[in-house]
Amino acid sequence: MPRELRINGTLINDESDCYVIAEVGHNHQGDMEKCLELFRAAKLAGANAVKLQKRDNRSLYTRALYEKPYDHENSFGKTYGEHREFLEFDRSQYQALVKFAHEIKIDFFSTAFDHRSADFLVEFDLPAIKIASGDIRNIPLLKHVARFGKPMIVSTGASTLEDVRRAHDAIAPINAQVCFLQCTAGYPARFEDLDLRVITTFRETFPDKVIGLSAHDNGISMPVAAYVLGCRVIEKHFTINRASKGTDHAFSLEPLGMQKLVRDLRRVRVALGTGEKRVYPSEEPALVKMGKQLVAARSLEPGHVLSAEDIAIKSPGGEGFFPYELDRLIGRKVVKHLSPDEPIKPSVLWS
Repeated sequence: MPRELRINGTLINDESDCYVIAEVGHNHQGDMEKCLELFRAAKLAGANAVKLQKRDNRSLYTRALYEKPYDHENSFGKTYGEHREFLEFDRSQYQALVKFAHEIKIDFFSTAFDHRSADFLVEFDLPAIKIASGDIRNIPLLKHVARFGKPMIVSTGASTLEDVRRAHDAIAPINAQVCFLQCTAGYPARFEDLDLRVITTFRETFPDKVIGLSAHDNGISMPVAAYVLGCRVIEKHFTINRASKGTDHAFSLEPLGMQKLVRDLRRVRVALGTGEKRVYPSEEPALVKMGKQLVAARSLEPGHVLSAEDIAIKSPGGEGFFPYELDRLIGRKVVKHLSPDEPIKPSVLWS
């Protein structure tokens, strides 16, 4: 079975460009206009998709956590429950977001944190559903979402290979369209904790699955390295202003950063080439200017038999024999007068 994933008509495989997800999360701060602005900015930056997060907070959290005071500089409510509710969008808002994403031609989907949120999201016929790292061991949720038949993107932060295998074995018999993202659940993640070689491990362990990276690091270089290792889906948190209120803004990409990330990912696919070593027309000027050829070391008369002392290796190249052909010229006769530095060509030698 080929290693491929198709999201809303976009084919993702080893030969394709990277599918880039701008993770808005809750960086919209519960404000629809800010969310629309983020969607628009992600589209202009070249991202393939924007993603939100959906929680049914009353059923997701224990009463103690829901009612726990949340006195924090990034809080949008007096309790953790109030904070989370403030950041949730309702059905009518999701309808408006789906419509807007369709109008500007960018894929839009969300993370389902619980069964009720999954059921909510599937009503909107979103092109994919994301599963967060915290649910890699939540087999009931994974199976529930798998039954929708939508492409699933599953993050694997704070998990072992055994955990990922278990998730794969739960999903794959129900839904073959699943992508696993290497992820480090640090916010931000330290570079020494990224474990990008796990991308190779995942590709070897799941040979028919597209593998990606949920990158919580600061910067844009690690996704490029990940692409070279075989990653074909990248998720990066996205904001308009990294100084905004909220826990995720500080390690999110702003529009210019997202634009550069998309640019570099597109470049690296082309730059990797086919593996065939060849000479390009663009290299010809350098081949002449910096290359070398065999020339007469001194004035040579017709009939002279060439010795090593008669031949010099000099730039520019391009007309005479290459230096590696030196040995086979020794002992050959010249048929015409050669001035010092004149290229030794096949036409000046006896056949």
